Amino acid sequence: MKSREENLTDLKANAYENLWKLQRNPYPGRGIIMGLDESGKYLVQVYWIMGRSENSRNRIFVTEEKGIVKTEAADPAKVKDPSLIIYIAMAEEYPGRYAVSNGHQTKDAVRFESLDGLKNISENAWRYEPDSPNFTPRITAVFRPRFMGSQIAEISILKKSLFGSECIQNLYKIPITEPGFGYCIHTYNGDGDPLPSFSGDPYVLPLEGDIKDIAEKIWMNLDKENRVSLAVKFIDVRTPNSETYVINKYFTV
Repeated sequence: MKSREENLTDLKANAYENLWKLQRNPYPGRGIIMGLDESGKYLVQVYWIMGRSENSRNRIFVTEEKGIVKTEAADPAKVKDPSLIIYIAMAEEYPGRYAVSNGHQTKDAVRFESLDGLKNISENAWRYEPDSPNFTPRITAVFRPRFMGSQIAEISILKKSLFGSECIQNLYKIPITEPGFGYCIHTYNGDGDPLPSFSGDPYVLPLEGDIKDIAEKIWMNLDKENRVSLAVKFIDVRTPNSETYVINKYFTV
């Protein structure tokens, strides 16, 4: 049986191998990471967006009170279709729910008791995005911290079936126990026409350093041509307090 030190060495090697694969991926699309910082004092949420078209690249992240991060047009005059690119990406609800997503489902995710609620038999259920032919998956993640206790990340992906219009949900409930690591999911496996949806399970990535260090490391490992914006949120495991750090490639006109 391996020692804890040997297991951590293997985990770190796996995390950096995955980071290298992310760096080599020209178009993972929009991505989420859920984990714990090296000190073990902060839960970590990371969200990034990428874009190939002028409409998709015409965005920045802005922060507001109460932990909100949303997308806005860098140049409003160039907006062609705001429906799938302008939304609240990160939201909080006292006393301790922290949601992040790649679309308008954030407002529901932050109030649902479980991300199971994103997909149900009602006609108002969330599905993959209607952007044919890509049918981009909806990715969503939530922390509902038990302060000073064990932490669970819920990560959901809603994507189109390969065999029809049915919506498939994969829901993961992942214990967040190891400082310095997080679990990543994104919308696409890579570039293509149509874009291939993400497959497989959330994979581990390193979360080393402070909030700025984590933001810059993930940012530098995203394709330079296609990356648009990135946000990192630190959530104090002892209190409901949070802080956010944002990187934008483009600037408001």
